Amino acid sequence: MPIGIDRFEDDRSDALDVREGTQPHRILRFLAANDDQAFTQTELHEATGIKRGSVGAALSRLEDRGLVRHRGRYWAIGNDDRLASYAAQTAASSSSTTDDYYGDDE
Repeated sequence: MPIGIDRFEDDRSDALDVREGTQPHRILRFLAANDDQAFTQTELHEATGIKRGSVGAALSRLEDRGLVRHRGRYWAIGNDDRLASYAAQTAASSSSTTDDYYGDDE
């Protein structure tokens, strides 16, 4: 069913619409987990295991959508409101796998 052009122009989904397991998702997840730092493409390649030549293309697609920021050689998580909940979710899932979360068995 078609929608009106006004709705099309104004509709901004709250969903990030980044498929899990894709290169953009892996980069976004890493940057969200390290939201207090910025990284070079080489550092992102080393941290995510994504081929060096593919990192730049993935970052460009994310930047076009406002999900990452770029200054000089460095890239960081974007300021988009949708990313705040994504970063919180990433941090929560990371901390839930640590011993501190579950407590010591001894």
